[in-house]
Amino acid sequence: MILWTSADAAKATGGTSDVKWDASGVSIDTRTIAQGDLFVALKAERDGHDFVKMALEKGAAAALVTHRPDDVPEDAPLLIVSDVLKALEALGRAARARTNAKVLAITGSVGKTSAKEMARTVLSRQGRTHAAEASYNNHWGVPLTLARMPKNTDFAVIEIGMSNPGEIAPLARMARPDVAMITTVAAAHLEAFDDITGIAREKASIIDGLTSNGVAVLNADSETSAVLQNHASKREVRQVLFGQMSRTWELEHVSLAEGQTLVQANTPNGPLMFKLSTAGRHFAMNGLGILAACDAMGADPVQAALDLGLWAPPEGRGTLETVTIDPATQGETLALLDDAFNANPTSLTAALEVLASYTPRDNVGRVVKGRRVAILGDMLELGSNEMEMHSAIADDPSIPALQLVHCAGPRMRRLYDVLPEGQRGEWAETATELSARVSQLVDSGDVVLVKGSKGSKVSLVVDAIRKLGHPDTL
Repeated sequence: MILWTSADAAKATGGTSDVKWDASGVSIDTRTIAQGDLFVALKAERDGHDFVKMALEKGAAAALVTHRPDDVPEDAPLLIVSDVLKALEALGRAARARTNAKVLAITGSVGKTSAKEMARTVLSRQGRTHAAEASYNNHWGVPLTLARMPKNTDFAVIEIGMSNPGEIAPLARMARPDVAMITTVAAAHLEAFDDITGIAREKASIIDGLTSNGVAVLNADSETSAVLQNHASKREVRQVLFGQMSRTWELEHVSLAEGQTLVQANTPNGPLMFKLSTAGRHFAMNGLGILAACDAMGADPVQAALDLGLWAPPEGRGTLETVTIDPATQGETLALLDDAFNANPTSLTAALEVLASYTPRDNVGRVVKGRRVAILGDMLELGSNEMEMHSAIADDPSIPALQLVHCAGPRMRRLYDVLPEGQRGEWAETATELSARVSQLVDSGDVVLVKGSKGSKVSLVVDAIRKLGHPDTL
């Protein structure tokens, strides 16, 4: 299917192309580029113009550039523009303008990507649905996702993130969502904001991009929910609230049981139950919010509730896997909860509750008694109170259910020092050091949570645990 012709792309961007071409996709990476893609030569760590020749050799239909690179033939299919990023944004806006798709934009301090994938899962059962394969939620990810949207799309799901003030509103105006959902507001990226209220204001600015008659789907239980609701009121958009504090999409009961979440809710369509095939109260909240968003988009929320069970969290965001410790012995396995992609106090509380809901297995491994084990890396970008936030984890209601807590990083040292001695496992300055000792940290029968900010590199511990059953061979 043709996504962009040379004429359409030139009209959208104001660029020039001396060669006619048709593109079936849009790519910014020669490592994953597909035959027929339009290669966008963005400048990041490297200048994308250095890879135009490679992109064309790999079958790119054309390249979006500011000039013809020296190693590219004069008759190469190029779309020449004054600014590549601005041209990509123009492609995104043009793609949005030419479709009749209902667009859902999602932001929030926690759960954006999981909510996006929930929406993709349930909406794709009701129409042609477009969403980014990865967490493309920044200044180039949003326009790239939009530029890749086919004209005949029925539903689109756009994830929008931020690290600093003023980033969300321009992206929301580009996406022009019919429905904007805010999963929650929590202490994340606090280094760039005075307080959590500032974060809430930034998240609320997604509402500024709503189309006329747009709907804001807001978390009623967030401590800053009033900030979100006030912003929506000032913009005079319809509000739909979800959560325990909502009177319309009310979260009535959540139970976690061995990798599943059972949810009872009251909705404008009557009582509703749904089941998720992974554990997490935060997933239950996001699921309810997605049902409210589906309803606001004109999709069937009852069918969506049935289909939520098909969703599974992306890798590194709470996925459960079984790791074989000794392939030669039956039952020598542990359960691994990989939540190593990101962390803040709110998401850590949710992850610890999930860990506490699992039952370890006894009579296997060295220790014999199965344990709930948390391996925690530093939570980053929390601002001036970061040390206190780390030590406060010791008071989390799920901590008493854990048998062992290992920590990596200078910030997590604050937690390690205040843990009861019986729960205190090992501490290391870096996740790299801790990953080298995983065979002593965990055992068969354990349920192990690995959680930390991406920058803490605690994912190295996940990789080391996965390799326990695969010893190096000569």
